[in-house]
Amino acid sequence: MALPGYLAAAAVPSSRGDQVQPAGVDIRVGAVLRFLGRGRLGVETRSLPRVEPVEPENGMWRLEKGVYKVVFADPVYVPSSAVGLCFPRSSLLRSGVLMACAVWDPGYYGRGEALLEVANPHGFELEVGARVAQIVFVPVQGVAGVYRGRYLGENLGGGPGG
Repeated sequence: MALPGYLAAAAVPSSRGDQVQPAGVDIRVGAVLRFLGRGRLGVETRSLPRVEPVEPENGMWRLEKGVYKVVFADPVYVPSSAVGLCFPRSSLLRSGVLMACAVWDPGYYGRGEALLEVANPHGFELEVGARVAQIVFVPVQGVAGVYRGRYLGENLGGGPGG
């Protein structure tokens, strides 16, 4: 059972009223990045690919068909008793754009990231600050600890992952 949006909004303190949904909170896009190299995931090591920002023009990213990384504008603080599940807004899918997110563990906080794939052969225009995903919080029982991984505090401008 997911937390209702009015309760979930506490985990997204920058959210405005139009972001609160019946079963979660919409999160906005803050940056779009283009991949410049190859990543690697090993058993004990990982190497993330280099990226560069895609600059918006007049408040709008004009994206060609391809794959991008997005950084969300809204910091999220996953409660220690819940897991965050992030889903694309249906307007993306209806426009030929896919978004992939990962599980956000209990205790995670930061401005998360997602993969954005523009599959539409005509491209896609995305306004800075547009609501692109919805995060839903599902209570979990018996959590033995909270997230302490390398992405804790990511994109917050300080801390271990910032």
